[in-house]
Amino acid sequence: MYILFLIRRTMDIPKLFLFAFLVLGISCGPLLPIEPTKGGVVPLPQNVRQTEEFFTVNPSLLQFKITGFTCSILDEALIRYWKLISNSHSSHILRRFSHRLETLWTERSLYLGRLDVLNVHLDEKCKDDDIPKLFMNESYRIEISATNKTLRATTVWGMLRALESFSQLIYEDEQTATLRLNSTHIDDYPRFPHRGLLLDTSRHFIPVKYILKTLDAMSYNKLNVFHWHIVDDQSFPFKSESYPALSDKGAYHPVEAVYQPDDVEQIIEYARKRGIRVMVEFDTPGHTLSWGRGISGILTKCVGISDEYGPMDPSVPKVFQFLSNFFEEISKVFPERYIHLGGDEVPFDCWQSNPNITKFMQTLNITGDYAALESYFIKKLIDIVTIKGLNPIVWEEVFDNGVKLSNSTIVHVWKDGYTNTMNKATKAGKPVLLSSCWYLDHLGGLKDWQNFYKCDPYDFPGTSAQKKLVLGGEACMWSEAVNKNNLISRVWPRASATAEKLWSSITDIDEPVVDSTQMDYMAKRLEEHTCRMNKRNIEAEPASGPSFCY
Repeated sequence: MYILFLIRRTMDIPKLFLFAFLVLGISCGPLLPIEPTKGGVVPLPQNVRQTEEFFTVNPSLLQFKITGFTCSILDEALIRYWKLISNSHSSHILRRFSHRLETLWTERSLYLGRLDVLNVHLDEKCKDDDIPKLFMNESYRIEISATNKTLRATTVWGMLRALESFSQLIYEDEQTATLRLNSTHIDDYPRFPHRGLLLDTSRHFIPVKYILKTLDAMSYNKLNVFHWHIVDDQSFPFKSESYPALSDKGAYHPVEAVYQPDDVEQIIEYARKRGIRVMVEFDTPGHTLSWGRGISGILTKCVGISDEYGPMDPSVPKVFQFLSNFFEEISKVFPERYIHLGGDEVPFDCWQSNPNITKFMQTLNITGDYAALESYFIKKLIDIVTIKGLNPIVWEEVFDNGVKLSNSTIVHVWKDGYTNTMNKATKAGKPVLLSSCWYLDHLGGLKDWQNFYKCDPYDFPGTSAQKKLVLGGEACMWSEAVNKNNLISRVWPRASATAEKLWSSITDIDEPVVDSTQMDYMAKRLEEHTCRMNKRNIEAEPASGPSFCY
């Protein structure tokens, strides 16, 4: 006791506890592996019922039987998922042991037999060239029982989600080395229509191969918007056929670090067949230094600050003519009708330093209010893209700075204090997207996916009418410290937590709080889902510490 008294006199309380842990051998115990689920679906379906009765599945014998409409999107998806089911499991072991085990299980009351035929029923006609859209119907139903083995959806987009869930329901039993599928009923639909992943391909060029792998992983998590932050200050890797100098002079390399028209077309088509919208972002008037390398005279000269260049110069008529021509091309290249126009982090000090800008503001009767000048720029840009049939999305600064926006313009919230911004924007009648708490470039250590899981788009003090304006959100992978070598492991499975919060109704609209039971169940499903993605060649990092993928 006397020793402890002396220690307390010379140490503060935190150091005392540290001393006790080290000297007295007190510990919290080892970090133990989390037991994964078997056939746990991520994101969690809205309504799911399962029993202990089960089927066995032999992929070499499994057939998809189309009983409704079909098109090439569905036909290709059936082949793709048959391969995923076959390649993700030890089919050679199944062929070796399944007959003997089925003989044993026939005598057991829980065994329902082998699932050889799965009915696939699409209610509505689909076309080979259908494209995914905001508010597309992604609902589906799965019935796996002794009397009914069917996937059913109204649209092909819902059927893609049904196939993903079905593939996740199949699990490998370690004791018998066979595939099982429990008797299951699922009625499912997404909580939000916009469930995205932003990828920045400017700070580091991301080769097409890794973008396609990212799209695969998105489909495994039911994310449906690939927000392509394709250019920024650092580089301009998009190959414009109207303005080839943009990438010739603005990319890191004019050939090896550029997305050629064929590359862009391939990415859009690959995403389309997985029910993913490709929404491109060309951020202006800030974040445009790379643009100025290829097109002279469009950036503002920062006088006396750095004598370099800053945001686009709204006083130059050439700027808006260029933007009109450029977005005319973009409207034809990208079938997605929503476009992200950026509008964030505009350096007003550069505009303030330039006497030409000052004179121009005087002609507009704007005195010293550079937010008003930004408003002038953004409104002209919105008019340009709207005429071309595009619907604008802007970062939250545009709204915060008082730019007059129509209620069809979506406000993308990304800063801290998002609850206040979400409240103000929706109170003003603006639809919103949330990203503030889902920045994948911010690392929080082991199990930091839990922080993403606790974040909820309804967590702001608005009315039910306001919350109906929340369209969803996006996880954001900014690439200052990310390239092709660590992209996939940095994103997954952390983005899986965001995907679930955007798909699953696990929290109430008025009290969006995650309890410990929900978190624990997600941890178990995420353990299985991480291994599942690994088996599908997605290099997802361990979700929660020590683990082993069987």
